[in-house]
Amino acid sequence: MSAALLATLRARFEKHRARHDALAWADIEARIGRNAKALATLQRMEDTGGEPDVIAFDAATGVVTFCDCSAESPAGRRSLCYDREARTSRKENAPAGSAVEMADKIGIELLTEEEYHALQQLGRFDTKTSSWLKAPDAVRTLGGAMFGDRRYDRVFVYHNGAQSYYAARGFRGMLRV
Repeated sequence: MSAALLATLRARFEKHRARHDALAWADIEARIGRNAKALATLQRMEDTGGEPDVIAFDAATGVVTFCDCSAESPAGRRSLCYDREARTSRKENAPAGSAVEMADKIGIELLTEEEYHALQQLGRFDTKTSSWLKAPDAVRTLGGAMFGDRRYDRVFVYHNGAQSYYAARGFRGMLRV
């Protein structure tokens, strides 16, 4: 499993050099190659359609940040409401799961609004889909949640009820190793 995953990650890393042009794959592989927990998380990201890639490296700490870089919101993570509270509050037509619960299961964090904007600087993401974002406590306390997408060559962040779910809305996550 890990050899095939590492080969996939390396190919993606080399194909999208602009996301991390100052980094070398050997340094990334040294950081993750023997980290079974990180490899398992990256495999789950890959298995759900996230296409994880390196988007940041902190030279001071050695921390490598992977993010879902699939062109559209990961296909294996769509039709989810925001969190458990929203899912259990639905009386009818409850979704199969929630973004926060699935992110926890995968081992990743939902992107914040700021992280989503930073990701959009690295490419064109969510031009046909949208992705749930980590909702600030003040928004979530009032029953809301946030999502982002790219339309008309601009990045938009919107609000929606946390219990809503759509076939074209999923979520992206980050893993710091």
